[in-house]
Amino acid sequence: MDAAKKQEFTRRITQSNRGGLVVILYDMADTYLADAKDAHGKGDYEAFKDHVHHADRVIAELSDMLDFRYPLAGELYPLYTFVRRELMLAIVKNRTKELDDSKRVLGHLQEAFQQAALQDTSEPLMQNAQQVYAGITYGKGNLTESCQEPDTSRGFLV
Repeated sequence: MDAAKKQEFTRRITQSNRGGLVVILYDMADTYLADAKDAHGKGDYEAFKDHVHHADRVIAELSDMLDFRYPLAGELYPLYTFVRRELMLAIVKNRTKELDDSKRVLGHLQEAFQQAALQDTSEPLMQNAQQVYAGITYGKGNLTESCQEPDTSRGFLV
């Protein structure tokens, strides 16, 4: 994942609510899996392995976020376990078939969570984050985002 993509994910995280955060995690896993597939195509095993490990950590985070008081968590946990097993198998066998299987499972879940996130109208998780406004100014062929600093004390308030 390049620096621009990391910056985009960081901005999205600071502006998202709980439902949006789950969707961002799915997007991150998808990006890492695509990067792993690219690295495998270039014959770079170390980069392939690193990207797969990053994707595995994202799936581990999704798994850790499950609240087992709800029946849906009991159905998601085996899927996450399957995906994590497939990712480790991809590293051991040094092939991308398992990545494709993982992307297919995660893609279906991502679509469902995107629909659920549209219904989540809660406040963003980070209350004291910088506000980003898109569309105030725009350049030729791209949309410019600007950050407004109404208050200079961002971060933790003590």
